[in-house]
Amino acid sequence: MYDLPFYKEKDEKAIKAFIDQYPFAFMSGCDAKNMPVATQLPVFIEEYEGRKILRGHIMKGMDHHLAFLHNPNVLVVFTGHHTYVSATWYSNKYIPSTWNYMSVHVKGIIRFLDDDALMDVLQKTTLHFEGYNPESTTVFNNLPRDLVHRLMKQIVAFEVEIQDINHVFKLSQDRDQESYHNIIGKLKEQGEDGQVIAQEMEKRTKDVFGEDSGRS
Repeated sequence: MYDLPFYKEKDEKAIKAFIDQYPFAFMSGCDAKNMPVATQLPVFIEEYEGRKILRGHIMKGMDHHLAFLHNPNVLVVFTGHHTYVSATWYSNKYIPSTWNYMSVHVKGIIRFLDDDALMDVLQKTTLHFEGYNPESTTVFNNLPRDLVHRLMKQIVAFEVEIQDINHVFKLSQDRDQESYHNIIGKLKEQGEDGQVIAQEMEKRTKDVFGEDSGRS
């Protein structure tokens, strides 16, 4: 991870908002043979009894479940839109092209939970992706009980107690003002990824260059 000050977001709420916006994360660890394992899954950040935690669920008995039982240290990576940035868009074109992106890395200790917690996680997951429509839980609750119990035997809820949150919001903050505005203009001509990154850059223009940050 690029641990450079100009790629850092000062507002902790913005980092949490990013996690909320991109909950389908990449969780990795190491198994008993010290081999890497990984899975992708939706997780949600919460504060509970003064602790920051991630909650989610995974399939039981899979390689990642067995690895996390053996070694509870995990890395959870949240990533969103990203895009190529051409050096031809810089005021000085004799430096390398790059890639703009936003990413949050969470390190923590995973702990597996009981069936009551699993039901709570499943309800929250349903609510989140149904746009917090209260009727969505009714759909979940209307599933046949035997089906619910059968499915629940195959999955397990977990929480990750967060020990460290690091991030990179690499949005051309190290470029000069002319290049920065030109990059925004070029990205607006791209597809969704480029347009989203351009919007993020626009929101941060004053933070990067101060109040006098418009085009001259």
